[in-house]
Amino acid sequence: MDFIKGFFIAFSMYSKLPMPRVDWTKQSMKYSMCFFPLVGVVIGTLVLLWDRLAGSLLHGSPLYTAVLVLIPVAVSGGIHLDGLLDTADALSSYKSMEEKLAILKDSHAGAFAIIIGICYFILYFGFYSEVTTVSLQILAIGFVLSRALSGLAVVSFRLAKNTGLAAAFSDTAVKKIVRVIMAIYILICGALMIWVNLVLGLAGLVGAALCFAWYRFMSYRKFGGITGDLAGFFLQICELVMAGCVIGTELICKGNGFTY
Repeated sequence: MDFIKGFFIAFSMYSKLPMPRVDWTKQSMKYSMCFFPLVGVVIGTLVLLWDRLAGSLLHGSPLYTAVLVLIPVAVSGGIHLDGLLDTADALSSYKSMEEKLAILKDSHAGAFAIIIGICYFILYFGFYSEVTTVSLQILAIGFVLSRALSGLAVVSFRLAKNTGLAAAFSDTAVKKIVRVIMAIYILICGALMIWVNLVLGLAGLVGAALCFAWYRFMSYRKFGGITGDLAGFFLQICELVMAGCVIGTELICKGNGFTY
C-alpha cells in the first residue's frame, strides 16, 4: 500500500497527470522518489508516439519540433523549469550564499530568469530540430535518466537547508532503498541508450555524467548543498546537455562520413 501511495504522490508532485488524492505522510512518502523516473517514461513514450504519428508528415518542420519541446513541459507542468529560472536568478546575482538561497524562494522572476529561459528554449528547439529517429530514441530514454540522477542526488547529496521540497522527500525517503532503485534505473537507461546506438548512447551518457558531477560541485560551492529548485535546474540542464551531446555527435559523424 505504501508503494501505491508513493506512486500517486510522485506523479501528483512531478506531473500534471490526474491521480487519486492520498495523504502526504512520512509513511506514504518514504518510497515516492522511487517512482519519480517513471514520469520520464511517460514523457519519453509521448515523444516517440508524436514522432511515429507526425514524423512522416512533419519531420523537420517547426510544428513537429515545437511539440517535441513542449511535451515535457505539458507533462511536468513546468515544475522543473521553475527551478531553472529561480536558480538562474540566484546564480546571476553574485551575492552571498545566504542571499542566493533567499532568491531561490522569491516567487518573482528576475531579468536573468527571463533571459536564461528564452535562451534555453531557443537552444533546446535548435537541438531538437536536428533529431533523427535514432537520436530521438536515445533522448527519450534520457528523460528517465535525468530524473533517476536527480532522485539519486536528493537522497545522496548534502542539503542546503532542512526545509523545502528536496528536504521533505529526502527526510522521508528510505534512502538506501531509493539509492538502489535509482542505480537500477541508471544502469537500465545506460544499457538501453548504448543498445540503441553505441556512439550516440555513450555521448548522451557522458553528457549526463559530466552534468551530474558539475551539479554537485556547483551546488555545494554556491549554495552549500542542493534544494528543490536546484534539483529542477539540474534536470533541465541535464536534458539540454544530453540533447547537445547526442545531436552534436550525430552531426559530426554525418559531416565526416563516420559510421555510427
